[in-house]
This record gives sequence, structure tokens and C-alpha cells, in this order.
Amino acid sequence: MVEASAFPDQFDKEKRGPQSEDFAWYPDWSGETCVIVASGPSARDVPLEIAAGRGCRCIAINESWKLAPWADMLYACDHVWYYKRRGQVAGFAGIKVSQDRVCADLMPDWDIKRVYSVRGVEQIMTGQPGYIGWGGNSGFQAVNLAVHFNPAKIILVGFDMTLDHGCHWHGRHAHGLSNPKPPYVNRWRRVTDNAYFAIQREGIAGFNTSMKSKLVAWPKMSLEDALDA
Repeated sequence: MVEASAFPDQFDKEKRGPQSEDFAWYPDWSGETCVIVASGPSARDVPLEIAAGRGCRCIAINESWKLAPWADMLYACDHVWYYKRRGQVAGFAGIKVSQDRVCADLMPDWDIKRVYSVRGVEQIMTGQPGYIGWGGNSGFQAVNLAVHFNPAKIILVGFDMTLDHGCHWHGRHAHGLSNPKPPYVNRWRRVTDNAYFAIQREGIAGFNTSMKSKLVAWPKMSLEDALDA
């Protein structure tokens, strides 16, 4: 676990660092269940309508908002994804979020909220709204963001952390969007497993619905069982 105060000079190059009022949009999910939908191939087989029917909170990552159009939040690490999908996600009713400064500086009309991901930090960050660890991927960052909203439970969907069964549930990205490579996936697996112990220390339960997942720390079970756990 890393306190944000450990990085006071992180944003010197940006004339204005994050202020508490910048995060008035933060929801309070105290005591609730947050389902985070990533893009691993297993995501397409999870009955997300059950989570919707139970009133779960949801963060969808990149293209996975199509699996959960009812999600409370859409998270994408890179502004390029938002730019290329701008026509599709314009009508998304939830909160759109990114750690990419371009979203805030060059796309203000798109109403994409910004958080500050500290490069090089591969641990969950707490203690100050708006600061999250880097971890090298949107899934880890979305987990860190969810921790800030204080849910009782985080359930992972599509966090396969392997390329053995394909790249994404929607196939490979095209047109300038990046796709995972084995060295990256190995790193993502390590930091996401470590995140499980971090959320436990925050009093948050965690579960993984992907039976194909290479994560070893997160208990694996079906979505239905995770909701009941």
C-alpha cells in the first residue's frame, strides 16, 4: 500500500496538481459490491445481467462497456481509445474516467474525468482522492480506483491474465490501439495479485470469476457465488 503523500513532486511539470475539489464526482459505494469488467475472453461468458439485477456497482474497462452498458463508470487508460471510440461512447450514461491528461486538456467537451496515475508505482494507492498506482494496465488502475469508493466487495470479470485463450473477448484491437504481449501480461498478473492483499487490508473482499485466469491470489468462483459470498 502506498500513500499518495509520498509523491509530492510528481506533478511539477503540470502547473496545477490535483485538488480535492477536482474529485467531487467520486461516488460513495460504501457497503456495496463493485463488479469490474475487463476484456479477457472469459468475460463474454459471465451473466452480467445478474449483477445488474442485484443493483451492483460496475466499472467497465474499454470495450467491455458493451457487455455492461448499464455500468456506473467507464475506465480507459489511454486517450487514444476514447478518441477512436468517441462516437460510440458519447451516449454512455455513466461517468467516463481516464488517467490520461490529454482527455482533460484536449477533450474537455467529452466530460472525461481525470485521475492521476503515478508511473512506476505498482501498488494500490490510498490516502488521497485522485491518485492511483500505475501497474501498467487499465485493470489494475480500475481496481485501485474502485478502492477509493469504499465498496465492501470487488468482483473481477475478464481478468484472465493470460493469452492462452485469446487476446480479448472482442478480438484484437486494430487501428492504432495496442494489444497485450506476454511480458506485459506477466507483469499485470503480478501487480493484480498483489492488489488482492492490499484490498484485504482495506477491509474489502475480492473474488475472480475467470476460471481460466492465471491470477492465484484472488479466490475463483462463479459470479452468482461471488455475489452471495
